[in-house]
Amino acid sequence: MTDRTPQRLKTLATRSASTVALAIALAFPAHADVPAPVDQPYPGTIVLNVDATNLSQQIFRMHMTIPVKPGPLTLLYPQWLPANHGPNGPITQLAGLKFTANGKPVEWTRDPVQVFAFHVTVPEGATTLEAEYQYLSPLDTAQGRITMTDDILGVQWPSVTLYPAGYVARRITVQPNLKLPAGWKYASALETQDRQGDDVHFKPHDLETLIDSPLFAGRYAKTFDLDPGGKVPVRLNVFADTPESLDAKPEQIAAHRALVQQAYKLFGSHHYDHYDFLFALSDEFGGIGREHHQSSENGVKPGYFTDWAKSEAGRDLLPHEYTHSWDGKFRRPAGQNVPNFNTPLQNELLWVYEGQTQYWGNVLAARSGLVSMSGARDALAATAARYDNVAGRAWRAMQDTVNDPILNARRPLGWSNWQRSEDYYSEGQLIWLDVDTRIRELSGDKRSLNDFARAFYGIKDGSFLPEFYTFEDVVAALNKVQPYDWAAFLRSKLDGHGPGAPLDGLARAGWKLVYTDTPTDLIKGADERNKTTDLSYSLGFTVTADGGIRNVIWDGVGFRAGLAANSTIVAVNNRGYKADLLKKAIKEAKDGKPIELLVKKGNVLRTVSLDYRGGLRYPRLERIPGTKDRLDGIYSALK
Repeated sequence: MTDRTPQRLKTLATRSASTVALAIALAFPAHADVPAPVDQPYPGTIVLNVDATNLSQQIFRMHMTIPVKPGPLTLLYPQWLPANHGPNGPITQLAGLKFTANGKPVEWTRDPVQVFAFHVTVPEGATTLEAEYQYLSPLDTAQGRITMTDDILGVQWPSVTLYPAGYVARRITVQPNLKLPAGWKYASALETQDRQGDDVHFKPHDLETLIDSPLFAGRYAKTFDLDPGGKVPVRLNVFADTPESLDAKPEQIAAHRALVQQAYKLFGSHHYDHYDFLFALSDEFGGIGREHHQSSENGVKPGYFTDWAKSEAGRDLLPHEYTHSWDGKFRRPAGQNVPNFNTPLQNELLWVYEGQTQYWGNVLAARSGLVSMSGARDALAATAARYDNVAGRAWRAMQDTVNDPILNARRPLGWSNWQRSEDYYSEGQLIWLDVDTRIRELSGDKRSLNDFARAFYGIKDGSFLPEFYTFEDVVAALNKVQPYDWAAFLRSKLDGHGPGAPLDGLARAGWKLVYTDTPTDLIKGADERNKTTDLSYSLGFTVTADGGIRNVIWDGVGFRAGLAANSTIVAVNNRGYKADLLKKAIKEAKDGKPIELLVKKGNVLRTVSLDYRGGLRYPRLERIPGTKDRLDGIYSALK
């Protein structure tokens, strides 16, 4: 049948329907029907069974038994993950969710606002609710970090856990069980109840502890005692693709043991019953550095021990994550004091949580001997140069970057130098270097940030209940160490726009940032490891091995020539691209020779001329004559 209604009447009817729908939506807005968390114990113990044996398809299968009462029940999938600083729970990888009670299906509905919440109605007569579901872990890096391979797997409990709404996380008790591939070893901060074959039963834990206690397991594993005879165990649990990668020399383990002792001397305390480094050496298992109170997840390439001379640049990872047991897990910003894992976190103090940890991680790496004194200086030079060239400082203060884990969820950026990213880490490190050297200078080198660390993080030795703090608490603690207008000082660094990075601490330490035509070993190693050529401080971009342009500095030489990180260099001065050829062209440009690039973007080729005469430029530190070398004192081991 043909619709002969005039088009004008159709349009009016559509508009009228839209208006009515909008009016209804405004009058009855969608709302979350999720019970608010209350500080009361959840009745009974939840049993969580995880089957991690499907290595070929990388699927985790879960069965959960939940004590319940008849009536409405809301279950939550963790959204705001500790150490992620944002709402990054991988809910798209949750699949196959089914509930049963008394052997019969129970339907669920997703909350229309809080989409990490699932509503069910428990039928009369039911005392337990059974849940079955899968976590479809990433099959390739485009889907996320790889957490299961044929040789290593990692169980991050937020990915495989549901929990009842209406309760504070630490008042919910969960008894986790794990089925491992045949014969595999495992390590976790969780306490084991027993192991029967490949079935591991853990002791019941509160949900907060469970979520904060990941597990690594693998075919090839070795554990090193990092504090023999110590008050509490500290273990380095290493998992690898091959048994050869586990071959650590005694002097290498000695440096890791020195890390533990230097941390104890710095903080004067510990805040764990035991501490487990979970450490994966793999080409396939995803790289990671993530803090937990009594453990940490760490993942690097296989040559950590076997190519020791080439891995120095990455050896600040374990010191960083270990420091977090004090800074971030024991002492936490007040905005991180949330009742459960679906309550938003407030990140305003991440420049303390992560920034000071970045500072101490680098310092402890040097003090323990994991990184040489020259390597520590070269790393500091690279950080100083990077942040001294952040163009985005002109419009965006560093303080605002604490919101990036929420805004961006750590996705790649097209113009990171202008947009800015999580600069509270390493620019925060520079601010704390400024604080440290300022305390040293004002006190005649009688006091330092070491004193702050012991006073702020060293309280309540042995306790691992979190102690929360505010900006005012940080200022007060600094003033007890060394009177000064710390509030104004910190706010000027956090809220300012430069120009340039906060490098006063570097100068006060007796060093300055300079550029030479020779890269440091750290830069050479990074280029080799990343298969890139870093020309950030000359042409204003880096180049991949196949000529791809990356990391273009806003308003740099390449930027002004119209280059972007979606183009490829095909030729340099009419010759096919090679990194050495481009470096040679940069050197010859000092004598007036042009730099002409044939660049391909999509299917379009064009020639780009770069107006640059400054030669190759690589950052390093240089002593300021006649000044005190405070950097040597900062990096030297504590006695």
